[in-house]
Amino acid sequence: MGETHVDVTIRNPADRRRCWEGSFLVDTGATDSQVPRRHLEAIGLSPVSNREYVLADGRVSRDDVTVALIEFMDTVTGGAIIFGEDEAEPLLGLTALESTGFDVDPVDGRLKKTRRLRR
Repeated sequence: MGETHVDVTIRNPADRRRCWEGSFLVDTGATDSQVPRRHLEAIGLSPVSNREYVLADGRVSRDDVTVALIEFMDTVTGGAIIFGEDEAEPLLGLTALESTGFDVDPVDGRLKKTRRLRR
């Protein structure tokens, strides 16, 4: 299975007209989503906290985080967005996928809608 990409819009929740759109790599190994810092700042978002993340190579990184609206495939959710380096690839993380009810189909690598549970 190859990489899965999806078009995503990141919106400033305080002013929904301010947004950035891009192609995101779907990364089920990442908890939170990531957007290059310059794009987040361009739509008026600033860090609200910072968090520690373990990288794929085992190193620990402390990164600025904000909260934004995440829109893809006719769904909208709110979530934490990591301020990535300016050249970083945008990533759509697991919490955004799970909160909108999507999984990656292991056969064709496409996003598929799943049933959500409410108890």
